[in-house]
Amino acid sequence: MYQIRIHGRGGQGVVTAAEMLSVAAFTEGHWAQAFPSFGSERTGAPVVAFARIDEKEIRLREPIQEPDVVLIQDKTLLDCVDVFAGIRPDGYVLINSSATPEEMGLASLVEKLPAGHVMTVPATRMALEKIGRPLPGAAMLAGFAAMTGGLKLESVQQAYNDRFGGKIAEANAAVAQLAYEHIKAAMAR
Repeated sequence: MYQIRIHGRGGQGVVTAAEMLSVAAFTEGHWAQAFPSFGSERTGAPVVAFARIDEKEIRLREPIQEPDVVLIQDKTLLDCVDVFAGIRPDGYVLINSSATPEEMGLASLVEKLPAGHVMTVPATRMALEKIGRPLPGAAMLAGFAAMTGGLKLESVQQAYNDRFGGKIAEANAAVAQLAYEHIKAAMAR
């Protein structure tokens, strides 16, 4: 089972990203669930959402304390939320940033996890370029797909198409493609 925790800020589409992740997994025939953790969230406040993907029915319903994957949609959370809490020893971390993990002061995390399991993708920049809004979700999910092989890029793109359709889906598909290629290129280095 993949247990994914998505951190971001209110207004960044964190909850939508978790939902799209579960729809993409379901499209591929997996069992999936997605759910947010709500408090008194407002635009800009830290938000967390969860997703699980498995080959069999998922009976767990509690928040994810020991994630296999952590997706961080806003790097400013690194200074105010323990986003890496409970990450498994073979876990994956993807951060929305143009800087490398080492440039962000995360060398110890890079050393702690297997090679290639801590990466960054300029998701907001890609979203602004293709969508015109700072919505990094499609890029983050495509990055997850590229890093882990847990989903296909086309499934991520299809999830956005099923939910939004038209130009919004096309723009998100373009963002997903850019992010997927970015991560695959980084992994090949």
